[in-house]
Amino acid sequence: MLTRFEQSAVTSMMGAGDHPPRANGTLCFASDWERAAFGVALALARDGHFEWDEFREKLIAAIGDWERAPDGSSWSYYEQWLTALEATVVQCGLATPEELSARLALAAD
Repeated sequence: MLTRFEQSAVTSMMGAGDHPPRANGTLCFASDWERAAFGVALALARDGHFEWDEFREKLIAAIGDWERAPDGSSWSYYEQWLTALEATVVQCGLATPEELSARLALAAD
């Protein structure tokens, strides 16, 4: 169940180019890491580590970068979400790129 902040954040994205995938009004996640990345972004914004709109700007930019990429990689909304989350975390000083890389390497093992 979403909190008031989370509901507001997700609702603000409806109809916009960065809206999360839904089925019958319910958020859709193909795997646990997508749900976790979604929750981390909402929790960090809710707790005041960054403004939700800062994250959304990064998400819109990540989606735009994917659309302009010549390599034709397959579409994954939550890959773009994760790219935006990583950029926002670094920009806000919550972690360095090296710290993120080390954490992701540990998670992959």
